[in-house]
Amino acid sequence: MENSSGIRASLAGRYATALFALATENKAIETVEASLASLGNAMGESDDLKALISSPVLSRADAGKAIAGIAKEMKLDDLTTNVLGVLAANRRLDQIPAVIRAFSTLASSHRGEITAEVTSAHPLDDAQVDALKAQLKKRVGSDVSVSTSVDPSILGGLVVKIGSQMIDNSIKTRLNTLSQAMKG
Repeated sequence: MENSSGIRASLAGRYATALFALATENKAIETVEASLASLGNAMGESDDLKALISSPVLSRADAGKAIAGIAKEMKLDDLTTNVLGVLAANRRLDQIPAVIRAFSTLASSHRGEITAEVTSAHPLDDAQVDALKAQLKKRVGSDVSVSTSVDPSILGGLVVKIGSQMIDNSIKTRLNTLSQAMKG
């Protein structure tokens, strides 16, 4: 876990590291990873869930009840549900996306994979993700786990982050570069 010291430095990283340690101890890394992935997908699709995790007006008790109900409805594993309860009790539900990313990085590192965060203007299909993984594997020399997100503001192309390296091949960046070049 070469990334673990950097991950532990952040607030979300400490929660993710604790969850990863529990998942490792209980031999449930894949189960927790699947639960976190489905929670991440649900947050991407539900404005209500986004509002819940970012709402400063909900009391700790109400936030805890709401997130426990969501976890039960989504059939999330017990470890993930417990950590969500701790996040709610500490008024840290807004850290869920960062916890998901940090846990994914820890799990990938545990499997010997490198994690790449890929941003595209439109959702990528499975064939595109597989082709991207193959290209990234050629570039870095090991298996690559891909975490995708959609940002329509980049207009087209991809932005790929692997560790501290960023490959920005977006149309937005190309247009900005051209604009700067034309200004002289």
